[in-house]
Amino acid sequence: MALLIITPGRNALRWQRELQRIDSKLDIRIWPDTGAPKEIEFAFAWNHPAGELQKYPNLKCIASLGAGVDHILQDPDLPENVFVTRVVDPLLTRSMSEYIVLTVLNRRRNFCVYREKQQKKKWHLEPIVEFSRCNIGIMGLGEIGKSAAKRLTEFSFRVFGWSRTPKQIPKITTCYGNHQFMQFLHRSHILICLLPLTPLTKDILNQSTFDNLPEGAYVINVARGEHLVEHDLLQAIETGKLSGACLDVFRQEPLPKKHPFRRHPKIIVTPHIAGITAPESVAGQVVENYTRVQMGEPPLHRVNLQRGY
Repeated sequence: MALLIITPGRNALRWQRELQRIDSKLDIRIWPDTGAPKEIEFAFAWNHPAGELQKYPNLKCIASLGAGVDHILQDPDLPENVFVTRVVDPLLTRSMSEYIVLTVLNRRRNFCVYREKQQKKKWHLEPIVEFSRCNIGIMGLGEIGKSAAKRLTEFSFRVFGWSRTPKQIPKITTCYGNHQFMQFLHRSHILICLLPLTPLTKDILNQSTFDNLPEGAYVINVARGEHLVEHDLLQAIETGKLSGACLDVFRQEPLPKKHPFRRHPKIIVTPHIAGITAPESVAGQVVENYTRVQMGEPPLHRVNLQRGY
């Protein structure tokens, strides 16, 4: 049984070293040097070429390199009857939560405004909104959403969460389903998207969503670029409905140099760095799942292929 690393554009050798540090006997192939296709039974993938995974007749499991699996499920030729797994990693969760807390505090304390005034050599104090009057709305209450919500409550923010199904989280007011979506939006002064990308959530950050936020709301997207309708965001900022946005993910990455987001004074752009999967932290669960599949056991952190997460 061989393990195939298929991560175009990423340093596969680093992953190979870490996996073999845990189990030196692993037979690891790095795409495109796959050897005999029939020997591949486990694939560790990120943005694999569409149709590639159909070439391995004995494939039993596809493990995502990250927490998201949309890059796998969007393959129209995905093999059937194969496990798909995702990363559940405390280090990744902490990294994402830190990014979110930093962005929210940056917004609340007007650091972007002060940076702009510094460049214009202006000295002016901006009013600070009380924590208790600034509602944070988190879309998506998985591991990362719950962690970010908990951290924000430690700063006395009022945190609201929205998910597809009901969730119970201490100190968090939760909403769920389409019937409570508008109610959730009406409360959210800062809206954070942490949703998995599925056909139901694609383009969810759109004009209708923005119209139902409080006047001057702020949007943070650290999920997927396809959640955001870019024109609608620009229009909402232009009209003053939104006061700005912080974006870490985009429909096209790297973001084109001439894209309007790059030069917009009210949009912060970061290059998909909110949460980065570290081989040292994740390799252990990959090897464990490889071993489980080899022994005929179901892997950990399986994805429900009907729901898409």
